[in-house]
Amino acid sequence: MSTTATETVEPPITNGSADTGAGTGISQDGLEIPIIPFSPFLHGTPSQRLSTAHSILHAFRTSGFLYLSDHPIPASTISTVFSHSAAFFSRPQSQKDALAWLTPQSNRGYVAFGREQLSLTSDNDEGVARLRAQNPDLKESMEIGREGVEGLPNQLPDRFGDAEGLEFTRVVREFFDTCKELHRQVMRAIAVGMMGLEDEGFFNGYTDAGDNNLRLLHYPPVEKRVFREKSEGRKVRAGEHSDYGSITLLFQDEVGGLEVRSPKGTFVRATPVPGTIVVNAGDLLARWSNDTIKSTRHRVVQPPDRGEEAGGDGEAEDAMYGARYSVAYFCNPNFDRWIEALPGTWEDSGGKKYPGIRSGDYLVQRLTATY
Repeated sequence: MSTTATETVEPPITNGSADTGAGTGISQDGLEIPIIPFSPFLHGTPSQRLSTAHSILHAFRTSGFLYLSDHPIPASTISTVFSHSAAFFSRPQSQKDALAWLTPQSNRGYVAFGREQLSLTSDNDEGVARLRAQNPDLKESMEIGREGVEGLPNQLPDRFGDAEGLEFTRVVREFFDTCKELHRQVMRAIAVGMMGLEDEGFFNGYTDAGDNNLRLLHYPPVEKRVFREKSEGRKVRAGEHSDYGSITLLFQDEVGGLEVRSPKGTFVRATPVPGTIVVNAGDLLARWSNDTIKSTRHRVVQPPDRGEEAGGDGEAEDAMYGARYSVAYFCNPNFDRWIEALPGTWEDSGGKKYPGIRSGDYLVQRLTATY
């Protein structure tokens, strides 16, 4: 979908309320983001597995987002990844630039501040160029793809030969494979929710290659005034967008700042819930499902003030918002697979909304418009 980028209308922001138990994590302005324990799908009885799968599919069909709890990735593993991510971004700029992201086809390497501008359009026109110039995203990132793709090597700091660079490389490669397995299991749950237990393996041939992207993100400390300067346009840490692929696994720190667009057009803060992974559906899964699954727009802005949450005036104008780190694992169907409306999603609804497309071609199209 394409929208113009020449005028930005800012929806109001509301605070979602978080609940650390199973049930509803966020409920605000018609937006429901449930907390769904995943263990019953992985280890439960057939009825428990079916019930969990239906809950996951319902979340994707309504809000497009859920919090996944009781998942198989240990907290210690996630903490280790965050520690190595922070260490990487503290490296000299010259070292990070030596690992630079080069092409959409590769989608691997370091992306400096302001290089990426997420927007609501896939058209590479003058409006997008103007938006990029006015509102560069306030973040830097490290993009990591699967290993062993000929001509598309990862740009990792093991080349520098220091102990931290070698350990970073080992840790992120292992984490990539860990997330690949979770992606496979979530897609199996979607298959069960859509087609029943007998078709649990429907997506196996679409997920076994691991044509995914592990993104480490660093949002630096920012003065509050940056977010209040209207003359330069509203600056955000990551602009309003929807994700491109099938699903995204998002690991947040405690700082917060993720906001999800509600059915009323407001942005609701998706407060971090300890022990959970935020999982959201992407554009290609929505297309694959003939829009029966939602790919919901979201963004990252300033985290909430302590004073704001308490109903006060917040801190001094010259105060800083702290650094934020997150880790996103963007999941895609195997790049060589043909994607068209799934059985059961179009026969009784007026036909297929989109022509078929190869997964890898779709991703390159979207990345070309982003960078």
